[in-house]
Amino acid sequence: MPAEPAPVPLASFPKPRAIAAALRPRLPDYLPARMLNEFVYCPRLFHYEWVEGVFAHNADTVEGALRHASVDGPAGGLPKVDEATGAPIHSRSVTLSSESHRLIAVLDLVEGEGGRVSPVDYKKGEPCDGDDGLGAWPADRAQVCAQALILRDQGYACDEAVVYYSATRQRVRVAIDEALVAETLAAVEAARRVAESGRIPAPLVDSPKCVRCSLVSICLPDETAAVASATEGDIVQPSLFDDGGDGAPVAEAGAGEVRRLVPARDDLRPLYVTGHGLTLGKKDERLQVRDGKKVVQEVRLGETSQVNLMGAVHITSPVVHALCEAEKPIAHFSSGGWFYGLTQGLGLKNVFLRRAQVLRAEDADFCLWLARQLVATKIRNQRTLLQRNHVEPPARAIALLKRLAERAGLAEGLEELLGVEGSAARVYFEQFAGMIKVDEEARLEAFDFRHRNRRPPRDPVNALLSLGYAMLARDLTVVCAAIGFDPFVGYFHQPRFGRPALALDLMEGFRPLVVDSAVLTAVNGRMIQADHFVRAGGSVGLMPAGRKAFIRAYEQRMDVLVTHPLFGYRVGYRRVLEIQARLLARLLTGELASYPGFETR
Repeated sequence: MPAEPAPVPLASFPKPRAIAAALRPRLPDYLPARMLNEFVYCPRLFHYEWVEGVFAHNADTVEGALRHASVDGPAGGLPKVDEATGAPIHSRSVTLSSESHRLIAVLDLVEGEGGRVSPVDYKKGEPCDGDDGLGAWPADRAQVCAQALILRDQGYACDEAVVYYSATRQRVRVAIDEALVAETLAAVEAARRVAESGRIPAPLVDSPKCVRCSLVSICLPDETAAVASATEGDIVQPSLFDDGGDGAPVAEAGAGEVRRLVPARDDLRPLYVTGHGLTLGKKDERLQVRDGKKVVQEVRLGETSQVNLMGAVHITSPVVHALCEAEKPIAHFSSGGWFYGLTQGLGLKNVFLRRAQVLRAEDADFCLWLARQLVATKIRNQRTLLQRNHVEPPARAIALLKRLAERAGLAEGLEELLGVEGSAARVYFEQFAGMIKVDEEARLEAFDFRHRNRRPPRDPVNALLSLGYAMLARDLTVVCAAIGFDPFVGYFHQPRFGRPALALDLMEGFRPLVVDSAVLTAVNGRMIQADHFVRAGGSVGLMPAGRKAFIRAYEQRMDVLVTHPLFGYRVGYRRVLEIQARLLARLLTGELASYPGFETR
């Protein structure tokens, strides 16, 4: 067999003009002064918030919003310049715009008298300590200068602005001179060029700004830079006003160590409701599981990441409304574990990723190129699991899986690739029983696994595998929807009615690492017993106690900290699913030239 081929970079596929057009947004007529602040602080953050409409809270943003609310007043207005008297002006929450500069702002406070005023902007932090003493940060200077330009456009004289930093309770005055105006207008034009280009600016390199950014788990600055560096050899560092003439920030080369800026695990926990005839209701901010009128379990809504209803479980409208408002999905399963679908809120309103996703799916060469990588990653992970867990892994099977992974990278069509995947699955599952380490009596009674079967599963191990794959498909469908994908448009799994093809694509490499490992843990660790199963008409299903035990094993597996093979830091599998899906989004929009599969060693 030939050696395994090197990954083909995305640049080998001409980027259709339609994709470039799909990523080019139609922007609002007016640029908010707050978004100008974001652009000067970080062009990439500006693109996420203004162009894509993405926002996420963290402790800093929540604290800032609470402090800001304490100074907000009812929406006010300013007297017209020709009506202004000598009386002091003190107006809060004033919304004004500038036709000449196409800027708009909500001014926290406007103070002054007659026709001379100053905008006052409230900030959570503290002023910067420069050579000339305390001063306003560059992003804050740009924002208040934009506010001053808006006030000038309304006919007021405005030569000074004020930034109030609540952390130190200090007012910092900013002179609105010609130099600051020129710098601010240059930033306005640069921001518009970046937004209109449809190309997201490159991430900051090793920047301390990223550490406390609320969008860091969405932006993935170090991870994106590391993948780009591995593919292209260069990392870009956005420059504020020098954009090379095409709207793409110019940058410096070089990449440092990948910092783990995302949480290792999600603090929120999924809720499973598995009993027949139970009702999920709500009281205040608590979810209540009731059996008739009796409350059998109660959890806080704010501590729940998703709700999973398995079988004939009723759910009240207030619960549906609260979960949709909080963007927390409700997953629906049959009593046997078949995944029916999701109920969720509107989710992300950014359509650009979905347009690029659909256009890429129309390119057969691209679909094959990506599918090869997905299948090869799955086969290599199957091989690794056998080497780790089999009592005595047969050398022939290990060698054959290696060759099949190489063949997957050379497949000339999806049909051939499906054949390679099927051959690898047959080899892998022929050896699966060697990873089940129970006594002979238990093996003969319940866990005598021969081959993979489904719809319906005809033995206990296959029943566990089918339930696990349904749960993993659910988790990746949730991830896809949260990021902005259409879960039903895939590349290896071609469109089929009712099938979340993209979730199944992303799932390929994680089947052995998450589900198969959870099954082995549940069986070998005696979490699952022979009496946890029910047999009827040649099919096998899980009893409620067995289903609960396997759900526990699955969630424990999702919480396991694993070292990311490319980035080097340790995160839980649920977080890995999100990271991999976001890297795929970078690939589809052209920001990255390769998709790094997740492979353990």
